[in-house]
Amino acid sequence: MAVVITILLGLASRKFSHLLFPFLAENAGDVLWAMMVYYGFRFLLVKKRMLTAIILSFLFSFGIEFSQLYQADWINHIRGTLLGALILGKGFLTEDLIRYTTGIIIGASFDRVLIIKKQKNT
Repeated sequence: MAVVITILLGLASRKFSHLLFPFLAENAGDVLWAMMVYYGFRFLLVKKRMLTAIILSFLFSFGIEFSQLYQADWINHIRGTLLGALILGKGFLTEDLIRYTTGIIIGASFDRVLIIKKQKNT
């Protein structure tokens, strides 16, 4: 559920960026993308420790960003599609690493709060 909600929020942040504060419009998509990556790993590795999902999220997100330094025709063709651009991005930006870090930390923090709340209710 968290992955789907995060994807919808990310797409909405792009479509309605003109309604957001400029700082939020510029950064929300990448922060939400990294949150979605974290939630995806938590879903796939539900029985593993949270730290495992955090580490894999960083490796995946940073790996995608650094892969943008590779500019071969075949991968640029994939990046030229909507789905390819959403997953692989288009060009390396150092600030994206900060956005991804923020998204993973926020996602893990929400996750931790929900775990603590669930433990208190049982």
